Parts: sequence; structure tokens; C-alpha cells
Amino acid sequence: MNEAVFQSFFFIFTGSAIVATIAIYGRQPLLVGYIALGVLIGPFGFGWVPDINLLSEISEIGIIFLLFLLGLDLQPQALVSALKKVTVVTFISSFIFSLIGYFIAHLFHYSPTECLVIGAAMMFSSTLICIKLLPTTVLHHRHVGEMIIGLLLMQDFLAIFVLLILLSSASGQIDITQIGLTLLTLPLLVLFAWGFVKLVLLKLIAKFDQMGEYIFLLSIGWCMGLSEIAEVLGLSREIGAFIAGITIASSPISQHIALKLKPLRDFFLIMFFFSVGAGFNLSLLPEVALAAAVLAVAMLTAKPVIFRFLLEKQSEKKDLAWDIGFRLGQISEFSLLIAYVAYKAAVIGELASHLIQATAIFTFLISSYIVIYNFPSPIATNSKLRRD
Repeated sequence: MNEAVFQSFFFIFTGSAIVATIAIYGRQPLLVGYIALGVLIGPFGFGWVPDINLLSEISEIGIIFLLFLLGLDLQPQALVSALKKVTVVTFISSFIFSLIGYFIAHLFHYSPTECLVIGAAMMFSSTLICIKLLPTTVLHHRHVGEMIIGLLLMQDFLAIFVLLILLSSASGQIDITQIGLTLLTLPLLVLFAWGFVKLVLLKLIAKFDQMGEYIFLLSIGWCMGLSEIAEVLGLSREIGAFIAGITIASSPISQHIALKLKPLRDFFLIMFFFSVGAGFNLSLLPEVALAAAVLAVAMLTAKPVIFRFLLEKQSEKKDLAWDIGFRLGQISEFSLLIAYVAYKAAVIGELASHLIQATAIFTFLISSYIVIYNFPSPIATNSKLRRD
């Protein structure tokens, strides 16, 4: 085994165990500990984990498993119903958040193109944070869970559209034809997945449902296979994983599969949050700190208020609207991906990229604190609010 890889895993998981213990005793969110550990021992900290490129790529598997499990827990009829309710809210709120981001970036003298990208990065909320801090009973059996999932999925579709534009601009101009063709592949992928599950996968599950190891491997193979097909078609692995999950959600064994995969998901998600902290260049923080703080405060303030207003206009109860707004009060891991893709395509500079990263980290941390101290969650500091 490569010694550097083993040492990296040692530092990440032994360090995470120590940090998690301290966080639990100190009643702090575990996600904060993982990010802080990444900043501390990553290449821009003590340098104990000097190269995080491979680990970052591996950690993205956690997001794929998260969306696969999310799909497993959603019946298609419930998803369609949720999407109908949140489409207008998603588009209006995303437009407002992008405008706020654009004007704040403009105040700090970023270029018009960088302002557009920064504004786009502000539109989305974190699937990882929201789902991780949402009790399972709320996520699967209550209206608030359906609404949050619907909003996050609509935002994910918007994020993919933004990424398609950025990827097409790598050649120097936006390829509208390629974007249109890619978006047309989405219904074709759904149709293929539905047909394959009905004709092949469900029959195999029904025949060998007593063989736990086989079902485990079959579900991972299906998740990874459809994720890769989605990537080849120009969509994203995350969307492929979600489609893979929801197409077998109607199977009686779907909850068994979900239980088997949760430890694997958590393994990769620890790596993801570590890589978020480790990938941040601390030497650039003084140059972006003020702008990032202003952006973070603006998003943490505006998102709950705007979501509350829009949802209440749709006849949602005031308490529920506030709950959803605060849970969606951060920006997204898709924002980090937008920053990475835009920088690699030379659409934005290094400072603009780090501004988005710093804002994401600030909102991840502060939003996590807001939720665990005020709303039911699996890691709430107050035992009365702790729900698994």
C-alpha cells in the first residue's frame, strides 16, 4: 500500500474520531469538526495531508451515495407532487439570491463575469447539510421533508444547467446546441432506468432477495453504473445516482438497501467535509475575508426570510416556512463545484474562486449551528430537539 495514502487516511479518520469526541462533549456539530480538521492538517495548514486531490475525488462518492439513498426513500408520486409545489418558489428565490450575490461582488470590484458566477453560486443550498441535519422521521414521513427535498432537487437541476454553461464556455464561447442536447438526454435516461429496473433489476432482486451480499453489490453496481452513464451523457453523476435510487424505491427491499449503504455513505461524507476544509488556501483569506463575510451574512439572513415569505404565499404555515428557510440558509457543495469549474475554465480568477469557497465554509458552519441549536436534528445540542 502507498505509505502516503495510508498516512492520509490515518490522519483523516483518527483525527476525525478525536475531533468528533471533542465536538460531542462540547455540544458542537460534527460537520464543523470535520471542516476544521481539514483546515488544520491540510496542505495549507500543518501539511500532514499534503495532497488532497485523490481524496477529494474519492470523497465525491459520498454525495453520490447520499443522492442514491435519497432516491430510495422517495416514491415517484410523492416526488412529482413535491416538485409541483416548489417550482415557482425555487425559480423566484434563486433569481433573488443570484442578484444579491451579483451586487455584493460588484461592490467589491470583481469583474462582471465573476459577479455573474458568484451570483450563480449563491442560488443553491447544501443537500449534504440539509439532509444530514434533518431527522429521518421528518425527512421521510412529513410534509416539511417533502418540501425540502423538492426545493433541493429543483436547485440541483438549476445547478447542473449552470455547470453545463460553464463547461461549454471552456472553449471560449457558450455552445447552446450542446447544452440543449444534454438537457434532452435527461428524460431518455429516466426512461432507460425505469425500463431496466422493471425488466431486469426487480426480477433479480425478487429472485435473490435472501442473499444480502448479492443485493448489496447489485445496488452499488446499479448506483455507480447509472451515475457513470449520466456523466457520459453530459449530465452529472449525482443526477444519475438519484434516478438510480428513485427507480427502485417502489421495491419492498429498498429500505433494506438503504440501511446497508448508510455506513458507506458516512465514510465518504467525512472525507468530503475534510476536503472542503483542506482545499482552502489560508494565505488568500485576508484578501477575501470581508467580501466572504458580507456574502455569508447576506445569504444567512436573506434565505430564511425569502423562503418564509414565498412559502407562506403558497399557503404553507408560518412555522414550517421558517423551519425550511433556516435549514436552507447556507450555500451549496454545488457552489464549490461551480467555483472549481469556472476557475479551471478561466472564467473567474483565483480570488473569486476562493471568495465562493470561503462563503460556502462560513455558511456551512454558521447554518449548522443555527439548525442544531434551534430545530430538531440528529445532532442537536439540546436533548429535547435531538431526533434521529
